Amino acid sequence: MFRRLILAALISTGTAHAADLPEPISALLQAAHIPLEGAGIVVLRGDTTLVSHNAQQSMQPASTMKLFTTMTALEQLGPAFRGRTEFRSSADVVNGVLQGDLILRGGGDVDLNEDVLLHMLQALRNQGIRKIKGDVILDRQLFQPARPDVGQPPFDEFPWAYYNVIPDALLTNTNLLKVEMRSTGNKVGLVMMPEMDKVSIRSDMKLSDAPCASWEQGWRSPDISRSGDKIEVVLHGSYPKNCIKSTSVDVLDHHDYLERLLRATWRKLGGSIVGDVREAGVPAATATPTATVTTSATASDAATAPESAPADAQTPTPTPAPATRLLAEHVSRPLPEMLRDINKFSDNTLARTVFLMLGSLQADPVLGSRPIAPDGSQASTPMRAETAIRSWLQNQRIDANGLVFDNGSGLSRTERATPAQLAGVLQAGLKSLWMPEFLSSLPIAATDGTMRKRLKDSPAALRARIKTGSLKSVIAIAGYVTDANNQPCIVVAILNDEHVANGAGRTVLDGVIDWVARSK
Repeated sequence: MFRRLILAALISTGTAHAADLPEPISALLQAAHIPLEGAGIVVLRGDTTLVSHNAQQSMQPASTMKLFTTMTALEQLGPAFRGRTEFRSSADVVNGVLQGDLILRGGGDVDLNEDVLLHMLQALRNQGIRKIKGDVILDRQLFQPARPDVGQPPFDEFPWAYYNVIPDALLTNTNLLKVEMRSTGNKVGLVMMPEMDKVSIRSDMKLSDAPCASWEQGWRSPDISRSGDKIEVVLHGSYPKNCIKSTSVDVLDHHDYLERLLRATWRKLGGSIVGDVREAGVPAATATPTATVTTSATASDAATAPESAPADAQTPTPTPAPATRLLAEHVSRPLPEMLRDINKFSDNTLARTVFLMLGSLQADPVLGSRPIAPDGSQASTPMRAETAIRSWLQNQRIDANGLVFDNGSGLSRTERATPAQLAGVLQAGLKSLWMPEFLSSLPIAATDGTMRKRLKDSPAALRARIKTGSLKSVIAIAGYVTDANNQPCIVVAILNDEHVANGAGRTVLDGVIDWVARSK
């Protein structure tokens, strides 16, 4: 009842004007040349609305959009939820040879990296397997489309950047290459990790006299060149003399990355592969790594499901695939630990993965997670995820009118939310069984995450838990601030205007938090 009354009060707010705002906040907006219509601000203390300015205005929320994803995930999946990865096969092992295909099945395991892959492959060697006679099948089909990265236009001018990585159900090591750059004499020495089969790196960078600390100013987008089955990563731009730095880049196709990492790791363990490494749903030796894959249901403890034909195709009922057995597995850390990385460090790839989990997985007390049973619909995984979030919002009596989802991370120009909707999510967080887990995922002012360097000289330091967000012409905050009487307040502030650049918007938002922390 309390939440409905507060939201009703916010809905009743009319056209914005300066009287909606405390004078200090209005003055900060004016000093930053941000118009009143470019700001949406809500501050609640218990059942009292302290500020309601453009509360129902649909705005670009940037990474505060992650609150919809993370709060719903906690409520729907629970704190014991984990993603998982499996090696499975229906083939027998004879004299150290797996007589058929090996399936590497993805289940949204956010901790799948080169070390996990090494240990899973070592588990195969421990069972006496040294040779795979068939193919290695990479099954990403839990999420549909299975390869959303294929054909996706770049979000910005830095498609290789870590924050732009597009997830899939078998994303490994976040598809990133770590590159250590060391300039000595007249050359730049490079070390690339992890080691991959027939992948090398070279520098086309020119040495400069720039300070080492400003090395990124000379950086240019890397690219790759192919020669037969070999791939070379090429770094461009300039690099300071006598400088040691490291960075991570996303330049390899997801299939290339995992195939070449798997081959190199298996070879180091003394193993060999007779067949190909291919995507599930792609016939052996006929399709390229980026070919469209067909939809299949996945199950952690059952057979590989039959492929589905296109919706307009006339095909007979497929014959069920042979049952498979589990050979090796890995489960991720539990959901609350994922959410800490999502919210504290605004990890877009991780947020997008959890968003897709909402449309594909359910909690399992033994396995950690298992696929949602097929319901016969043709809905994509993002559509299912959006439905899950909207259903939770409806249960919380939060009006979803004007809410627009894309990928659930806020790294989007189409996602929209209102300050009142974000305030509703924060109210629900305080009432949730998992309130401690949710609050602990938020950055603490002047302490950690994206708020580590902010508000150090404010009474809000250590006393505010704030999710931040920023895009070009967008900056936002949403979270909890303790006021001067030690009462918790909900604070949401979104600025959509070109004048937020160069720190001006951040100054306004920090001023809002500071005002709440000083209020009585």
